[in-house]
Amino acid sequence: MRQVEVTLLGSIAVSLVGASDVPRPRGVGPEFAKYYKSADTFTCISSPSIHLLSKQINDDFCDCPDGSDEPGTSACSYLSNLSPHTPGDIPAADTNISLALPGFYCKNKGHIPSYVPFMSVNDAVCDYDLCCDGSDEWAKVGGTKCEDRCKEIGKEWKKQDEQRQKSMSTAAKIRKDLVVEAGRLRQEVVDRIQSLQTSIEGDEIKIKGLESDLAEVERQERGKVVKKPSKGGKISMLAQLAKDRIEELRESLLEVRYQRDIGKERIAELESILSTFKDEYNPNFNDEGVKRAVRSWEDYAAREKPEIGNEAKDRDIDEIAKPESESGTIRWSEWEDPEESDVDVLYKFEEYLPPSVRDWIDGKLRSLRLMLIENGVLAPTRDAGAESKRLEDARNALKSAQDGLEGKKKQLNEHTEDLSKDYGADSVFRAMNGQCIEKDSGEYTYELCWLTQTKQKSKKGGGHTNMGNFVSFGTITVDDDVPPNGKGLGSGERVVLKYENGQHCWNGPNRSTMVVLACAEKDELWKIAEEEKCVYRMEVGTPAVCGIDVQKEGKEQVRDEL
Repeated sequence: MRQVEVTLLGSIAVSLVGASDVPRPRGVGPEFAKYYKSADTFTCISSPSIHLLSKQINDDFCDCPDGSDEPGTSACSYLSNLSPHTPGDIPAADTNISLALPGFYCKNKGHIPSYVPFMSVNDAVCDYDLCCDGSDEWAKVGGTKCEDRCKEIGKEWKKQDEQRQKSMSTAAKIRKDLVVEAGRLRQEVVDRIQSLQTSIEGDEIKIKGLESDLAEVERQERGKVVKKPSKGGKISMLAQLAKDRIEELRESLLEVRYQRDIGKERIAELESILSTFKDEYNPNFNDEGVKRAVRSWEDYAAREKPEIGNEAKDRDIDEIAKPESESGTIRWSEWEDPEESDVDVLYKFEEYLPPSVRDWIDGKLRSLRLMLIENGVLAPTRDAGAESKRLEDARNALKSAQDGLEGKKKQLNEHTEDLSKDYGADSVFRAMNGQCIEKDSGEYTYELCWLTQTKQKSKKGGGHTNMGNFVSFGTITVDDDVPPNGKGLGSGERVVLKYENGQHCWNGPNRSTMVVLACAEKDELWKIAEEEKCVYRMEVGTPAVCGIDVQKEGKEQVRDEL
């Protein structure tokens, strides 16, 4: 607030430099010099009917109702419409007792001129932030001496101002890049909408064709002649039982042979171990157990052993173990298939016709059957089994195309809504949508995600608390001081992001957050405060709001409760 006031006064001082040549009383700014030109009399600024002598100016006594006769003292600092000094000071209806002057004027040579509140004049405090030349303490009350520090303060202010200007230039460039990126993203959405519209038109034509195909397949399926499967006779059933039993025996034979081969391998391995033991043991070692084992092996080796399998028998087993599909010893199909009936022969009469005649007759018969079904003469085919693969494929193709069309329509609606969504001035927040910034504060980390959510994260673990979901843009009027680092809202209209309907607060409302934005070189969360129970306020710097007309862009005015 003070920074803006100082800048404003600097511009006023330059524009009114001509008036500064006129001698004026202490504490009078150049823009008010015209009221103090007379060397003999003075007329109260807000009460022209009241005339004073020039010597009554700055005599430390408040003569004018508006205090304009005391520009250089604190004698009239008490004046206020809301709080008269005494009951006798209650003004008439046409009398203005508001201070006519903004304060005590400090020239601040070497820096920027400024006004100090009248109550700060000669209060024994050096107000260097507003009056760097110390002229507000001209009476040196209590021995107070305020030296002129405008040169040093002005030099430092110019340095900081250069940094601020450089930062604002960088921020403006960043915002320009964001606007370009937002435009590119928007064009992508437009292109995608056009692509989806073209694709949807093609899919709708395709679906109409698939619907016609499915209807034709269903029509043909209704007229198809279905031959019910035969249950078969006793011979077929016995043949099936015999086939199953032989298959079980074949598998058992293979398993026995496998176990035999494993036994032969183990016996050969044990015989090799015992033979080696006999050949290598020490006969002089007096161990009766070892000697008995050697003699037993010699007796075993001397006995005639029966032959365990030979190649001829193994070949016979291989031949027996072959599956019927390879051996062909029994033609099971001759026993399993039922005998053809007269009806079967009738169905097969087409096989005796030439292909061309067969196709012609088949087509005519199918058309005739379909016509009779459609006219109610014949009942449609009702197959108790599963539908044909042709019909299933036609139905699946149609469903797949319909699902794809629904998905594209959903995308089209989402993109269309996105185009109409408010993304702020120049749609700049489109380029920032979903990006997040964080700030640690005590036991929590606070997170702001542009146009999505605000969150509170506990550093001790556990779940996150939703502080609100983005609802809309707005504006707010603020009047704050800007710290030297520039991380402050300042004064004037500011853009607001409103986040509402967050996680419910125990014994309170749903959480909500008001995010107040100010121009800065980078996205940064400056301050978080809980204004009332579960109602939060964030002050955030971002290049997205640099150089915009907030009054023009603001959609809704938000009242600042502070």
